[in-house]
Amino acid sequence: MMDERSSKRPARLGSFRAKFILVVGGAVLFDLLVSGGLALWNVQRLSRDATLEVGQGLEAASQEYIRTYADSTAAQVSLLLRQVHNDVSTLAGVLQAQIDDPERNSVVGAAIARTSPGSVSLSYDQKANWSQNAPGSVSVVSVWSYSLGEDHNPRPDVQTDIQTSAVLDLVAPSLLQHGASKLQMYYIGSKERPIFRTAPYTDQAQTFDRLYPGHNEANFWDFFFPGLYESWQGWAKDMKTRPVADDITQTAPYTDAITGKLIVSFFQPLWTADRKDVAGTAGADITLDQLAQTVENVKVAQSGFGFLAMSDGNVVAINSTGEKTLGLRSASDASGSGVTGLERSLKGSSQPAIAKLALDRELGIQHLLLQQEGNEVPYIVIVKKLPATNLWSSGPVRQEAMSLGVVVPEREIQASLYAAQAKISEATNRIVIYQILAILMSLLVVAIAVIAASKRITSGISALANAAKRIQAKDYSVRVAITSKDEVGEAGEAFNRMAEQISYHTENLEQLVEERTAQIEDAKEEISTLNAQLQRENRRLGTELAVAERIQLMVLPLHQELEEFQALEIAAYMRPAEEVGGDYYDVLKSGKRLKIGIGDVTGHGLESGVLMLMVQSVARALQEAGNTDAVKFLTDLNSALFKNIVRTKIDKHLTLAFLDYDGKEMILSGQHEEVVVVRANGEVERIDTMDLGIPIGLEADISAFIKTREIAFEKGDLILLHTDGVTEAENDAGELFGIERLCREALRLKDQSAEKVVSGIVATLMLFIGSQKIYDDITLLAVRHR
Repeated sequence: MMDERSSKRPARLGSFRAKFILVVGGAVLFDLLVSGGLALWNVQRLSRDATLEVGQGLEAASQEYIRTYADSTAAQVSLLLRQVHNDVSTLAGVLQAQIDDPERNSVVGAAIARTSPGSVSLSYDQKANWSQNAPGSVSVVSVWSYSLGEDHNPRPDVQTDIQTSAVLDLVAPSLLQHGASKLQMYYIGSKERPIFRTAPYTDQAQTFDRLYPGHNEANFWDFFFPGLYESWQGWAKDMKTRPVADDITQTAPYTDAITGKLIVSFFQPLWTADRKDVAGTAGADITLDQLAQTVENVKVAQSGFGFLAMSDGNVVAINSTGEKTLGLRSASDASGSGVTGLERSLKGSSQPAIAKLALDRELGIQHLLLQQEGNEVPYIVIVKKLPATNLWSSGPVRQEAMSLGVVVPEREIQASLYAAQAKISEATNRIVIYQILAILMSLLVVAIAVIAASKRITSGISALANAAKRIQAKDYSVRVAITSKDEVGEAGEAFNRMAEQISYHTENLEQLVEERTAQIEDAKEEISTLNAQLQRENRRLGTELAVAERIQLMVLPLHQELEEFQALEIAAYMRPAEEVGGDYYDVLKSGKRLKIGIGDVTGHGLESGVLMLMVQSVARALQEAGNTDAVKFLTDLNSALFKNIVRTKIDKHLTLAFLDYDGKEMILSGQHEEVVVVRANGEVERIDTMDLGIPIGLEADISAFIKTREIAFEKGDLILLHTDGVTEAENDAGELFGIERLCREALRLKDQSAEKVVSGIVATLMLFIGSQKIYDDITLLAVRHR
């Protein structure tokens, strides 16, 4: 009978069982450690790659947003200045026409004198020694002492200017009411007859007496604007001497005598009929508040700001936060003349980086370190130069090109980048922990399995060995008990047969054991290789899908964002399929404008998630930059994405459509699925978007393909946006849900709230799908006009 004593003995160090445990267990252990280490390394590399890709995309989009914002603000400032230039040129054109046609000049002046005598009739102030017309007129005209005769009346030539300049009463009110907002418009006579006519009417001469003693005895031009008149006379001799090829001349900011506000004056000289001398000037004033408002309203991220500076570094517009951040010091330059300016120079900044900031040329993105509470804080600065103008400050007219700067802390403009990197790092750490736990559990299971297998396998072999020893000792009666049906069991049967024919069976037993052992080793090695390959593939797919799904859900609008719009109800639903897809939707608000987007990225996986995140980031940046043109919005978005797609070699694109709503009009642009509109009266309208664009990311420039369509959107109307995951969902019979069934459900729920419309359609859709697998992402948005 079988000898079972060997199966109960502990394994010796040199025994076959010990060797089996060491060899097999060591091989499996080595394989687990190598495969697990490679998996952990791949996870870390995937995390680094994802962080790099997201970081590059967001950084590029953020910098493009800052550039676009700076360009837009510079354009607004230039437009304000150009509007004032146009209004001054219009007034100058009327006055120049009077000068060039003396006969008409006389007729018009006489007509105004008859119809509006208050505009040309002056009263002499004996105490102040000047003449001025009475209140009630459209404009105030002041004549200084050196232009009065001995009878205290204006000299004849001065009286002629008073009468003919009254045409300002006809033109100035309309120019003040329309066009750019202006403080006042005026006419100043030549240096020989510097009468001062201003609209609207103010206590002009009285204010000058109070603020500027001695002005009535000095020539107006020399007292208030020394060097300006002489510069114009030089232009009359040679127009090529103008610093800028334009007659408009503006002043540096100064304190206005009448209003007490900081203003900027714009002059256009009037020429004599022969164009050889100066005949006076037309002018207009705007407050610095008007010019500064555009700059001070710059709001980038949370604390970004803008500033407007002269070429010499004097900052003429900045908000209080920016003034403190740049370390500026303000000081008034009171020189005793009529133009008291504001000095607030970048060169005098307490911040060394700002004091060295160059304004003589337009620079790209600059990275500066500013001192704040003892720490160096990184900032991004971009400077845009405005069109050059003729500037008078004190002395001859010179060329001036103001610069618009935008300053924003790097930590704020890159907040989304830091958040995305933190989320990726968090997901990576979680995967690493799970992987380590899985490896430890695998090691435990393998150890138990190897020990159990060694006992089962080697016990039979040990029994055979002992039996062989007994046969060697001439005990041919020994038999091996057959306890298994594997190769060891077969060896036992063969041993029993060989016991009957000792010589023959002894030889075959040794050969059989060797063959069967080799087969066992080959089978185990093949199984181990297949298991390792399967584990690596499962871990790679799981990691990729988890990261992509996390990225996709991070950028969805929050519920409270959808409740911010008083005129609209907005509800949305999104469900990823078993594989992470690339559905996109977003609701962006900028002021009173609302942009609703929906799209579908081709394919699945991490690359689709990254491309969707790029779409959301670029769309947010363009919306915040004030891009209100629907065609340009999609063109710029495609341009930015195309460059990122080329750089990252992502073979993806997406269908994308946007609804733009400003409270009155609803504009549809871009190519995507059909848009369903359910009217308050129960009429259902389906809008095909195939002719409104092409997929995003296929071409560098798609401006020629983008079109828009206006959608009537009245109270009670409902708009549905969806991806093909809704209409192409299948039931157990292979039937599609379809656009017609979607329209019927929308009509059935048209009187419900947007939230109930979405939940009702989704419930019907899920009932239709039943137990069938969902193959694509499902996204649905409902927009109802309250």
